Amino acid sequence: MRIHLDKIASITRNLNLGRWVTLSPEVEAREGAVIAGRIHGEKAVYNQLEDVHGRMSVLHDGDIIVGALGHRNALQGYEGVLPEQVAAGDRLDLLNLGGVLGHCVSSNPGVGAPFEVEVLGQVLSFNQFGNRTGQPAFIQNAALQGRTADPVPVVFVAGTCMNAGKTLAACALVRAFARAGFQVGGAKLTGVSLMRDILAMQDYGADHILDFTDAGVACTGPATAPQAARVIFSELAARGADLIVAETGDGILGEYGVQAVLADPELRGWGRAFVLCANDPVGVEGGVRQLRQSYGIDVDVVAGPATDNRVGVRFVESLGLLAINARNHPHELGQLVLDKVRQSREV
Repeated sequence: MRIHLDKIASITRNLNLGRWVTLSPEVEAREGAVIAGRIHGEKAVYNQLEDVHGRMSVLHDGDIIVGALGHRNALQGYEGVLPEQVAAGDRLDLLNLGGVLGHCVSSNPGVGAPFEVEVLGQVLSFNQFGNRTGQPAFIQNAALQGRTADPVPVVFVAGTCMNAGKTLAACALVRAFARAGFQVGGAKLTGVSLMRDILAMQDYGADHILDFTDAGVACTGPATAPQAARVIFSELAARGADLIVAETGDGILGEYGVQAVLADPELRGWGRAFVLCANDPVGVEGGVRQLRQSYGIDVDVVAGPATDNRVGVRFVESLGLLAINARNHPHELGQLVLDKVRQSREV
C-alpha cells in the first residue's frame, strides 16, 4: 500500500523519507521499526509532533503520521512499553513529541491521555537502485557506528530530574566555548527521541550536534546508553569538535541509563568538568553525594533552579560547592567551566 504522509516525526530524520511511502501490513515489533499510522482524537495539551527539521506542528484527528516503535519512562510525561506484537489495524499510543510509538501504561496528569494511533503498516525502504522489493525500515538503518578518534574534553551536564535546567546550562556553556574560539560539539546522551535540546545547543553556537537517535536508539536505557554515548563522542571528535558539551536526559537516578553512562570508566575518562543541575537544596545535597559515592565524580559547579536566588546559592556554598545560575550569570558559568577544562589539559 502506498500512502501520503501528513507529518513525519523527527525520530525518522536520518532516513530522509518523502511524503509518499510504501507500507507493509506486517510489522516487526522491535524498537526502531518505522510505523505509519492515523491519529485519532483531538487534544489541547501535549498535542504536537516535532518534524525532521525540529519544527513543532499541531496534530489533528485523521492526520497520517510516521514514527517509530519504542518505550518511554518519563516521570513528568508518559510511561510506555514496546508492544510484543503489532499489526495493521492495532491501536498504539504516541508516547512523546518526537514520534515514539508504544503502549502507554501510566501518565502524568499534566500531559493528559496520549494520542491513539491506528497502525497502517511498517514503512518499506528501497535501498538498491532498480530493486522493487522493499525492506522493513528501522531507524537503525541510518545509524552512525562511531569512528576512531582521539578523545577531546567533555563537559557533562546532568540533573536531578526532568526540567532541572540542564539544557539552559548546556546552552550557556556552548555559547561561552564558541565565543572563546572552540569548535563545539553538542550532545544529548540519554532520554527519549527529540531534537529540541541539541537544536537549542546549535542555536547557541555548537558546530556539530548529535544525540542517541543518531546512534539508532529511540529511547535509551542501561543496555543502550553507554554504547550510544561512545558513538556520539567519537563521531563528534572525528568531525572536528575541540570540546563537547554532553547533556544527560532525565535525572541521575532515572531509568534512561544515566547511571550506566556515569559508571562506564571509558566515558568518564573523556570528562573534564561536571555540572549538576538541581531544583532544590535536597536535590543538590543528594545529587552531590550520589555522584561522589557511586561514581567518584566531584561536582565542579551547581546550576539550575536551586540557584535562582541567594537563598539557594547560600545553601550550595554551605556545602563547600560553587553555585552559578545559568539564566542570571551565563558568562560566569561558562568562564568557570572553561577554566576548569583548560586546567585539566595542562595536567
